[in-house]
Amino acid sequence: MAGFYRTAVGKKWVMAITGLVLMGFVFAHMVGNLKMYLGPTHYREYAEWLRTGLLVPILPEHVALWGMRIVLIVAVGYHIHAAYSLTMLNRRARPQRYASPRDYIAASWAARTMRWSGVIVALFVLFHLADLTTGWANPDFTAGDVYANVVASFERWPVALFYVLANLALGVHLYHGVWSLFQTMGSMSPRFNPRHNPLRRAAAAGFTILVVGPNISFPIAVLTGVVG
Repeated sequence: MAGFYRTAVGKKWVMAITGLVLMGFVFAHMVGNLKMYLGPTHYREYAEWLRTGLLVPILPEHVALWGMRIVLIVAVGYHIHAAYSLTMLNRRARPQRYASPRDYIAASWAARTMRWSGVIVALFVLFHLADLTTGWANPDFTAGDVYANVVASFERWPVALFYVLANLALGVHLYHGVWSLFQTMGSMSPRFNPRHNPLRRAAAAGFTILVVGPNISFPIAVLTGVVG
């Protein structure tokens, strides 16, 4: 297994599998945050269930949540390592820079900016945790009151703007990530047909809009007074 991971194909498969895990998380996270539109009571009940009631009584309190966190941390770690390793492999395969401007007909803008959108998303996640989980970056943070914390955070327009921009970067990353996932996993199937690429692009765009659209609506809703 370790030998397979050392290959470029193995790293692409790890990127695809960990990408699936992370895409599932961002989708579930978005759906859960839609509770905000139902009011503070529903949102707080959802947050409390997530913190203490997930898979209870099958598992003790907090166990499922921490298990999910560990899986996400491992997935993020392998995703970043595989991406970095593939970049290094590509550079070693072509140690000299291109002598003339590159032709980007085959490579989309999303693909060419993949590493930068990934860096932006990673930095945003760190800020997001400091802002709404630990409260280090939110001077009005109240432990346990997720609704009030979200409102207090997004009432600061620089934070709201950063949230919107970071989610646009997430959208770029998701679009190419879903597309690459189809390419990596589909290419191993005997039924893989390049003629279906327009459908794959549409699926990538649809999933991206489904996640990023509601995410962007949250800070806008607070700034405009729809939520508050």
